[in-house]
Amino acid sequence: MRLFAAIMAIFIAGIVANESFASAPTRSIIPAPRPVVTDVVRPERAIFDRSSPGLIRAMRPRPRPGSSVVAKPVFAPVPAGFSVGGVAKSLRPIPRPKRRAVQVASSATETPVKATKRGSVCGVRTIRGEKLKTIRGKLKGCGVSKPVKITAVDGVGLSQASIMDCTTAKALNNWVKKSVKPTVGRLGGGVDSLRVAAHYSCRTRNSKPGAKISEHGKGKAIDISAIKLKNGSLISVLNGWRDPAKGKVLKSLHRSACGPFGTVLGPNADKYHQDHFHFDTARYRGGTYCR
Repeated sequence: MRLFAAIMAIFIAGIVANESFASAPTRSIIPAPRPVVTDVVRPERAIFDRSSPGLIRAMRPRPRPGSSVVAKPVFAPVPAGFSVGGVAKSLRPIPRPKRRAVQVASSATETPVKATKRGSVCGVRTIRGEKLKTIRGKLKGCGVSKPVKITAVDGVGLSQASIMDCTTAKALNNWVKKSVKPTVGRLGGGVDSLRVAAHYSCRTRNSKPGAKISEHGKGKAIDISAIKLKNGSLISVLNGWRDPAKGKVLKSLHRSACGPFGTVLGPNADKYHQDHFHFDTARYRGGTYCR
């Protein structure tokens, strides 16, 4: 009985095996190998090409100028998760243009700049004017060997360009700086200019025939008739000498001129100087002559 059961079990197993082989698959269920990709484009290093919406172009650097190698774009399918219409140009920054080298001249080749002020004369920065050629007078004793034509002293203009020598120009500049400007102060806004009545003129003293040559004829004198203030008003010698307020200013200016100038004449000197101050740089043994 046991033998019979064993034989039947073997028989049934053989039948089952034959049916399994009959229905076996015709192909192997082993998965096929992946295709070999020769040119892999990494999504993070790629940009989209608008001309071919279904492709992306690898971001390769441009060749340097002068190189014979021409870079060709490599195209690959759009990866999952990317959409058409991305960045059209490279995200790499454009290199800065090379700066031109600045050549600095050495101190040995540089041309030094003169520190002198244009328009200054007599070696004093605040005396403005120009140099003139030697002036020869028509009368004996007249003339100036080194004349200058002055337009301003210490920032105060002259009503007319005045011819004199440098000694007189320096005396006038000193008087304006140390006396006129401090004395006038802020009165009328301060000093604007000097009203010049006379400067160089080849003539005798007070234009009298046969008299000595005036210091005006030697370029050593200047006559001032008024001080013009910045508000337009005048402190004139003619109208202000006996005025209580203006007279005080004029008398102070008259006294302070004694020293810078050798001769100082005003309304108290004579009838010829009622309307102006006469200043000259003549020197006398007895010292400064002030009237």
